[in-house]
Amino acid sequence: MFPRLRLQKIRDLYHEYPRQFWLLIFATFIDRLGGALLFPFFTLYVTRKFQIGMTQVGVLFGLFAISAMAGGLLGGGLSDRLGRKGTLILGLVASAGSSVIMGLVDDLPTFFMVALISGIFSEAGGPARQAMIADLLPADKRTEGFGILRIVANLSVAIGPAIGGFLASRSYLLLFITDAVASTITAAIVFLILKETRPQTAEGEKPETMVATFRGYGRVLKDRLYIAFIFANILMGLVYVQMNSTLSVYLRDFHSIAEQQFGYIMSLNAAMVVLMQFSITRKIRNKAPMWMMALGCVFYAIGFGMYGFVSAYWLFLLAMAVITIGEMIISPVGQAIVTMLAPETMRGRYMAMNGFSWTISFAVGPLLAGLAIDSGNQNWVWYAAIILSIASAAAFLAMRKKAFDRTGSQEAKPAVP
Repeated sequence: MFPRLRLQKIRDLYHEYPRQFWLLIFATFIDRLGGALLFPFFTLYVTRKFQIGMTQVGVLFGLFAISAMAGGLLGGGLSDRLGRKGTLILGLVASAGSSVIMGLVDDLPTFFMVALISGIFSEAGGPARQAMIADLLPADKRTEGFGILRIVANLSVAIGPAIGGFLASRSYLLLFITDAVASTITAAIVFLILKETRPQTAEGEKPETMVATFRGYGRVLKDRLYIAFIFANILMGLVYVQMNSTLSVYLRDFHSIAEQQFGYIMSLNAAMVVLMQFSITRKIRNKAPMWMMALGCVFYAIGFGMYGFVSAYWLFLLAMAVITIGEMIISPVGQAIVTMLAPETMRGRYMAMNGFSWTISFAVGPLLAGLAIDSGNQNWVWYAAIILSIASAAAFLAMRKKAFDRTGSQEAKPAVP
């Protein structure tokens, strides 16, 4: 009886969303699986192959993030002007090519140059994918839709590190090639099956010129509430990026955690999202969004802060579990907030600016953490995480009334699950 009931729930869930949405979700899973094989081991690969310290790794991440910032802004404009589908394909194909090249490069300056080029094009598809979800789903389904996107992305992360660890023990080049193959397959699915979702220009209305499209970023920058939201995201992102950049080397060098053990920590994160994300998203979907963002930041403060105080492996796992709860609250709610604040015709550019906040964090966070670790103040990475998490929670709470006035959401009153 129970398996039959479970199967019926899955069928009901499937029919709640359009077929194109599920096709996009499936394509995203394949693409993210390729990245999940590679990314958790990227810092380990760079430090070993080129014999560099964490400060130089921070510089590399910074260069990649700066170019990704430009790529995201380019992709956001193109997705609003030319369409979501073509922009997404461009990003996937470019990502595949750059991944192979990075796996073949043997000198550090060339690797840095490829990372810059990779960042520009590989991030171009991100705003298009997110805008496509907003196009396909009604407003009351978007938080859950972004939650489902996170589930499949983390399902790939649950599988990827284990496979990546196996491949890395034989050849790191296999990781880069596998990532490229996954991106190529995804591009083929998008080209052959997915339909364009960009809202059509009203009859009699002239479409924006390309110049006007990119000038539209000026309108985004004048949106004070949205820029305040971006600022809070940057504070929060400085903390979150440590999970995928600094944490692996910190645990290896200061607590003798092997690659396989670190892979289990990351797999715990992904498994929790796969098993719990949708139920958590449904529980908080009617809660005040800014309060939920603040609550998630509190979980970040506790989880990331623990790494500065504990030394037992099971406590490292517990810290990741706490972080993951915060992540499951923040990620879908944050993306839904962007769709609430963005005009329909500017979704791609608003999504790009949201990604801009994460690339700033990605550019600055690993570099600052690397300086702290290389100078012998490694625990300050995690003490600072507590401070920044609390500061971002306060920022989200400070803007809750203006968010309610603008969107008519439940920001007028606090609500916690």
